[in-house]
Amino acid sequence: MNCQRIIEICANSAQSCVEAEAGGAKRVELCAAIPEGGTTPSYGTIKTAQALTSSIDINVIIRPRGGDFLYTGTEVQTMLEDIEMCKNLKVHGVVFGCLTVDGVIDTDLMYRLIEKARPLSVTCHRAFDVCRDPFNALEQLIELGCDRILTSGQQPDAVKGIPLIAELVRRAADRIIIMPGCGVRENNIAHIEAETGAKEFHTSARSTVYSKMNYRNKEVPMGSNSISSEFETVETDRTKVMQYLL
Repeated sequence: MNCQRIIEICANSAQSCVEAEAGGAKRVELCAAIPEGGTTPSYGTIKTAQALTSSIDINVIIRPRGGDFLYTGTEVQTMLEDIEMCKNLKVHGVVFGCLTVDGVIDTDLMYRLIEKARPLSVTCHRAFDVCRDPFNALEQLIELGCDRILTSGQQPDAVKGIPLIAELVRRAADRIIIMPGCGVRENNIAHIEAETGAKEFHTSARSTVYSKMNYRNKEVPMGSNSISSEFETVETDRTKVMQYLL
């Protein structure tokens, strides 16, 4: 087993947290609405995940909606309340990212959220991947006191983003953790690790879970997203998690 490699699982439920822990992951990023890129999970989901796990760090995404990372005053207030909830629940950390209209890190808002979050760990999520200048953003996030940046190297997946990720790791020089994510798989993680020098990795390690419903009315959809079937969901798979640590 590769004991040096730290695996963070993008967990979409309390049960996914259980599976991540059983598979040997160090940490989860707990989210709802994965098809939208992840939004803040419910109080019940967070508390249940804590109750059912014992050794895994739980980081909670603070994202009030899908879409861009330019937030209204109402959305900011929601984020502050959700951070307070996470502090009260004593989770390990929170995950968020905010941009200005010009595509740069909103340092004023990030500072406000980080101050609210202390002493929790803070990760800047893939808002970083759609910012204008990644190297300037890197220095800003270090100055703000973020613990890590989740990034695909401003590419559709982390393999394509290897050149930028490697340069970010070099420039970070251990001042902040650069964590590759998006498209990290058991069959490419060693390559990404070797090419970038990264030590922490973000992945989903999910399998499809099929509905146990016998009666199925397939003519009435519950949403307008691109989910292929409402009788299928996904969940972290402990056997897949184990493959990332080989």
